[in-house]
Amino acid sequence: MINPSSSQPHVIGTPETSSPRPHQPGELHLSLARASLRQALARHSPFGNPQQTANTELQAELQTQLDVLNSTLEKLDRNVIRIAAFGLVSRGKSAVLNAILGQKILQTGPLNGVTKWPRSVPWTTSQTLIGKDEIQVELIDTPGLDEVGGDARGEMAKQVTRQADLILFVVAGDITKTEYEALQELQKSQKPLILVFNKIDLYPEVDRQAIYQNLQALRNEEKDNIKRENINYKSLEIVMTAAEPTAIQVRVELPDGSITYEWESPPPQVDELRQKIITIINQEGQSILALNALTQAREAEANIAHKTIKLRQAEAENLIWQFAKYKALAVGLNPVAFLDIMGASMADLVLIRSLSKLYGLPMTGYEAGKLWKTIMFSASGLLLGEFGSSLMLGLGKSAAGMIADFSTFAGVTVTQASLAAYGTYAVGRASQVYLEKGCTWGPLGQDKIIQDIINQVERNSIIYRLQYNLRS
Repeated sequence: MINPSSSQPHVIGTPETSSPRPHQPGELHLSLARASLRQALARHSPFGNPQQTANTELQAELQTQLDVLNSTLEKLDRNVIRIAAFGLVSRGKSAVLNAILGQKILQTGPLNGVTKWPRSVPWTTSQTLIGKDEIQVELIDTPGLDEVGGDARGEMAKQVTRQADLILFVVAGDITKTEYEALQELQKSQKPLILVFNKIDLYPEVDRQAIYQNLQALRNEEKDNIKRENINYKSLEIVMTAAEPTAIQVRVELPDGSITYEWESPPPQVDELRQKIITIINQEGQSILALNALTQAREAEANIAHKTIKLRQAEAENLIWQFAKYKALAVGLNPVAFLDIMGASMADLVLIRSLSKLYGLPMTGYEAGKLWKTIMFSASGLLLGEFGSSLMLGLGKSAAGMIADFSTFAGVTVTQASLAAYGTYAVGRASQVYLEKGCTWGPLGQDKIIQDIINQVERNSIIYRLQYNLRS
């Protein structure tokens, strides 16, 4: 976890240098994200959801996810962007962050594993942030990924990655297998990522360029992988740094003419990295902050829905079969074809509403209708076949009843009732799948807002390059 003793982050930009411009896309994205999180909190409030608080195990899961939503909303309200540095031991993560800060705050040293736990420090710079809301920035230092024990390492990395809005992955040469695997795992987090090639002062120019070309090849490999998904962008930003250059010996001529030699530390070479980070924050910081909050809220709502559906599986199955049984009975005994279709549709809508009420996942009649249409479209081959068969069989049943052919009437009735029951069961199971998404659809649903943000950003932005991961 982040060190609670860390001071509050400071603002990038000052009142004298900032020139806010209203109605920027990032500001709108932040507002939509806040509204979405507040809606999610209201939706799962224990006071308005007795179904969810009746089960102790479900209540515990609900409280955990509500804490996530609350902390995410608080981070949004404070406009805090967190930048986390990851890498193996001795790659210079702490030195890179110190160089960005312009002062040595984080401990560094010649021994491996100086950083023992994640630590957060504020970053202040005088460079301007465009926008109405002032953005605060925290830099998070982490232990080496190969230093912390297996499970603990994974949990630590997961917690920090979840909090981070931008990730720095620090290497000090050609990427090892362990680094490649860690990099792949971090890319699954749906966060912007900068690959930092540190300690370039240790390499002759020829070797340095060769390593840089290898890293470029890695980026192109990732780009080719993404092209297979019909997305055309590079997935990695690569920057070279020398955060803590090795001291060099210099010749010093004293006033008396004598010569001596001293060791002198060259200044850090991080200007390109610092400027890239500031550019990303200025141009996309608010949108990145909004997207990170939305993805966390989407995950929290999905966790609530998954747990709810799992714990109420038996009740839901019984409810679905009850509806299937009564619908089969009603359709089978009704002699009018048109009423068969209308009654079957109404029964399915009531089933969807009943399932949402059982799970404690609120759904209006309008939303239920949209979901029903979606299910019908997705399973058109089966469910529309049911309606077509119901119509044809209903007409046949009506005709058989009119001519008093009771054997034909009975056969058609059984067939139609079976189709109706199967259709209701299919709708019920499909509804469970959609409900498990955690109500992320709708005007303020996380999935819809994420899609809207992606559609609005520039094609050369770092967010646009992440669109495939964000959509999935």
